[in-house]
Amino acid sequence: MCGIVGYVGPDEALPIVLEGLRRLEYRGYDSAGVAVLDGGLGVLKRAGKLGELEAALAHEGSPSGSVGMGHTRWATHGAPTDRNAHPHLDCAGRVAVIHNGIIENFQPLRERLQKEGHEFVSETDTECVAHLVEEML
Repeated sequence: MCGIVGYVGPDEALPIVLEGLRRLEYRGYDSAGVAVLDGGLGVLKRAGKLGELEAALAHEGSPSGSVGMGHTRWATHGAPTDRNAHPHLDCAGRVAVIHNGIIENFQPLRERLQKEGHEFVSETDTECVAHLVEEML
């Protein structure tokens, strides 16, 4: 079962988000990811357990900021890979989206967005939302 954790406050978001994701591990998942905002948007995601994400954060550096969100995913659209893990971004990397559930009409949405020049990097339905928000911005 998927899980979402978010934090907005005076403290560093990442440790709080990661602790929230740890508390959701018992629900089961196949990938995990985080997005942290502080001027820019830092996103890191990995297939596998939370330990894989934490190892990547230790190796690649942890994004800092006081606004963050995290996600654990059970794959519905697209295999459990790094690219299909949440959060998903728009073309410019300004919008990060995490979503639980299924977008039933994602295929026609995806096709329309691709015709309009949006570049998709995952096989997920959720990535459509990031591109739709990008259009509105």
